Amino acid sequence: MKILSKYIPENSVDLVEEILTNHPIHIKIVNNRATKHGDFKRKLNGDFQITLNNTLNKYQFLFTLIHEMAHLVTFKKHKRVKPHGKEWKQNFQHLMLPFLQPTIYPSHLLPYLANYLKNPRASTGADVNLTRALNMYNEKSEKSFIFELENGSIFSFNNKSFKKGAQRRTRFECVEMASKKVYLFNPNAEVEACKDY
Repeated sequence: MKILSKYIPENSVDLVEEILTNHPIHIKIVNNRATKHGDFKRKLNGDFQITLNNTLNKYQFLFTLIHEMAHLVTFKKHKRVKPHGKEWKQNFQHLMLPFLQPTIYPSHLLPYLANYLKNPRASTGADVNLTRALNMYNEKSEKSFIFELENGSIFSFNNKSFKKGAQRRTRFECVEMASKKVYLFNPNAEVEACKDY
């Protein structure tokens, strides 16, 4: 808890400790991964592990931690079910509810969190408004979100150049400039806008 407490809001420490006492698990804090904030897995020896990105702001870190803890609770109660099915949603809501208070999350974030928790999704990235609100607490970055770019804009992602296209349901079709292959990007993917191309 001593290490973990550096990454989460101060007033959430006791609640997190209570959850971890009831559901012990190995938590590993790792370098940033572009494709996910955290994950839950069962290792070959049968132990469970949660990994969390070390670059998340404290509000996103706490939210992601509880998301992953809900996977552990769901597995313990139901064994094998859909990863983000109704059982996980119920456990996530149950675990997250005590944290929805202004002593833990800034008041302006609470409506976004409450709205998301009505029907949690596999990724917070699916909720553009919640992601934008949580990202206000990130350190300043040169990167932009895909949804902020104009259609036809050129951007860089993983050392490749792409051209932003139309939105297809929840994701944007983007053409990789060198190969002309079409890729789908989450609206909240962080990319570097190219000023000159």
